[in-house]
Amino acid sequence: MIDDIQHPLQIIPIPAFSDNYLWLIHNQHKAIVVDPGDATPVINTLRQLDLDLQTILITHHHQDHIGGVDLLLRTYPDAEVFAPKLEQYTFAHKPVSEPEQLYLGDWISSAKVIDVPGHTLGHIAYYIEHQAQQWLFCGDTLFGAGCGRLFEGTPAQMMASLQKLTALPASTQVYCTHEYTLHNINFALGLEPGNMSLVKRQQDAKVQLTSGQPTLPSTLALELETNPFLRCHMPEIQASLHTKNANLLQTFSAMRALRNSY
Repeated sequence: MIDDIQHPLQIIPIPAFSDNYLWLIHNQHKAIVVDPGDATPVINTLRQLDLDLQTILITHHHQDHIGGVDLLLRTYPDAEVFAPKLEQYTFAHKPVSEPEQLYLGDWISSAKVIDVPGHTLGHIAYYIEHQAQQWLFCGDTLFGAGCGRLFEGTPAQMMASLQKLTALPASTQVYCTHEYTLHNINFALGLEPGNMSLVKRQQDAKVQLTSGQPTLPSTLALELETNPFLRCHMPEIQASLHTKNANLLQTFSAMRALRNSY
């Protein structure tokens, strides 16, 4: 146990499908995986690094986030699965919702569950404060320079969910589950071309992707500077959307509708 605690934690992305990231947290011995839509790359990584899968964290029910769970449980039958209380799953799991704190093991701090409806009605996020770091695993709620599509929830629900997340410390690292960042930035620049932080982020993202690196994790500080869905109060964005005389929710709704067809 002491040996487990002393090892520094690592968080690595496991690419899957065309643009998913399956996040793996480990301490050289034990591992946690978030939203394993595909079991094969997870099992390959676990075996390559000689890790034992201890926990599976699920943010919502879409197949690209849960498709690998059954095979992972057959391969690692002692693994514990946490999944949203307001959604239905066929695999064995512990249903969780806000404000539960999840014990993940002696080697890592507990995870706080945050209800974030919008993308789906039961969507949750996991927030971990470990030593001097803060980590947010937000599924398809918050993306790099964007937010999730509203498959089940309303704009008001998504906007409220994003406000919950941005109330976390600005230094929080944001582990989104899709590589949408550059596309989102290009959309955002159409609304706020005068945002120099956004221009720089576009340049940085191009360098990262060209070199084969993910654009994630982000930080909440960077999202607040560059994510248009968190900047509905900005005059330039309101002017672009013709919502200067509208409220913030109307601006948000107009932006989400525009992004759907971008």
